[in-house]
Amino acid sequence: MLTESEVSRSWNKLFKSGIFTEVSFEKAEALLEELRPTSPLRHRLTSELEELRQLHGERVEA
Repeated sequence: MLTESEVSRSWNKLFKSGIFTEVSFEKAEALLEELRPTSPLRHRLTSELEELRQLHGERVEA
């Protein structure tokens, strides 16, 4: 299990490029699984991921 700090760093690196692929969304989901279900960071990143999927869902690159 990763720490919240490690998940946060990995999350930022994952989306820093501005390229949103299905693979990056899958990696983001895996990062969320590393956090406790009650973690405030998990809840925030889950919401952020939903927004990213909505914004970039139609333009996802495989």
